[in-house]
Amino acid sequence: MNFAEKIIYLRKQNRCSQESLAEDLNVSRQTISKWELGTSQPTMDMIVTLSAYFHVSTDYLLKDDAQLEDSDALARIVIRFLNSAQSMENISKELVEIARDGIIDDEEMKRLEIITKTIDEVQAVIDEIQALIKSSQEKAKKQRNEQ
Repeated sequence: MNFAEKIIYLRKQNRCSQESLAEDLNVSRQTISKWELGTSQPTMDMIVTLSAYFHVSTDYLLKDDAQLEDSDALARIVIRFLNSAQSMENISKELVEIARDGIIDDEEMKRLEIITKTIDEVQAVIDEIQALIKSSQEKAKKQRNEQ
């Protein structure tokens, strides 16, 4: 994977749009697009920023042959899961508040839609963890069989 492909991959893994990534990095959406098209490269300072943002090494971003190890990928997913867990705590509190009077008004219905979206995002992270664990188990089994 080259740098452009890695930026696309990491952005999608983190469920970011070009616009939201650009906003987080304080650059334009067009800048992100140029990086992803391979028509321009970020500065070294921005490479370091991207590395911290996506929780990967600068080597991973810069070297075409470097790949994320399963443990690195799992670490990134776990960080996203922990952020999701904080969201789940807030959801529990909100659900209690919504159910308190037994009537769901329009504002509460909107909050329920946001809660549903958050729960779906948490489930997606859990699915990623399960897929990564399964992949790691299959690799380990293959290595044992080759020995």
